[in-house]
Amino acid sequence: MEVKDQQIYERFTEWLRKTWWEMPDSGELMPLIRTRYTPEEALLLTGMPFSGKTVEELAGIKEMDPEELAPKLEAMAEKGVVYRKAKGETVLYSLNDSFFVFLRSTFWHGKSDADTKTMASLVNQYFYKGFFEQYGDAHAKGLRTLPIRETIEDTRAILPYEDVIRVLDNLSYFAVSICPCRHRKNIDHDSADCTYPAEVCLHFDDLGRYTVESGLGREITREETHEILRQSAEAGLVHGVSNWKEKVDTICNCCKCCCMWFEAYHKLGHSRSLDESNYRVKTSSETCKACGLCVKRCPMEALTLEDSSEAKNKKGKAVLVNPDLCIGCGVCAYKCPTNSLVLESRDVTVDPPENMREYGHRYLADRIAAKASE
Repeated sequence: MEVKDQQIYERFTEWLRKTWWEMPDSGELMPLIRTRYTPEEALLLTGMPFSGKTVEELAGIKEMDPEELAPKLEAMAEKGVVYRKAKGETVLYSLNDSFFVFLRSTFWHGKSDADTKTMASLVNQYFYKGFFEQYGDAHAKGLRTLPIRETIEDTRAILPYEDVIRVLDNLSYFAVSICPCRHRKNIDHDSADCTYPAEVCLHFDDLGRYTVESGLGREITREETHEILRQSAEAGLVHGVSNWKEKVDTICNCCKCCCMWFEAYHKLGHSRSLDESNYRVKTSSETCKACGLCVKRCPMEALTLEDSSEAKNKKGKAVLVNPDLCIGCGVCAYKCPTNSLVLESRDVTVDPPENMREYGHRYLADRIAAKASE
């Protein structure tokens, strides 16, 4: 690499570090930057605000002709490195942070070209070498568990932000992309193939429009959204929704083997995966037939088959739940052939942040506290 290009990438990397998501030093970092951004893009994006600005405002910052800058911004929005949002007749652009680019937008399109494969391998390695460690101290994860409605014992008192029907009723635009976690695992020759459905990453309203307009997803109907959620529940995927009440923009459908949150728990040793719902599973030993299906489906390994004096089956076993591990997703109960599992309300209700801004404040407060204790 030429010295000039190296300097451009180094300055751009330092600029990316000024946002909420940190990028620890690692052998994978600079190759990731070089693979995702051309030197020309890195030079142009250095100094670009992380909050929305018009083409004219950005042209002033970069000392460029707006007509020359506009197509460049559109091209980078399609690449997933710049965020594009229409506000009435005004279009705003902002620089996407490394979390958004490395873990989300790069893989939403589901392509398997050489650069995307290279990114997948590098991201998978970087994930284990410190990139995701900063979420270890966060009390509010990026996603919270959205319980499968059909598995809730009493839906009359379900909270609005945990009722998938009411969540979707507050949204007007629906889109779906390829699951970025699953895709980067599947195209990395060092990772095992995942056979769960891939096109299940749901986005709404502004984020949904961005993915569709940028070619990173496709528009779907409200009915198709419900059908994707149904199929995901059938497959054993966990619904993970944006971890705030107002204007959620994402529902992921997560598997234990690929999801960044489950990997953080199972492989990085984080204390939690997704934030749990306000439900936990209740079991019935008398009707359990000890088939073990729920044990296989549980992404938290919270269920085991144990000897039980109450069991009526020939094996003399029944499922037992570890309440400290249960995240209240309902994946186990959804396919129970004897309806021996159901979600019941927890004793104490824990509300998520009101909106994305409050979520950000909580996250940053946790990071400050964690650094102070080092």
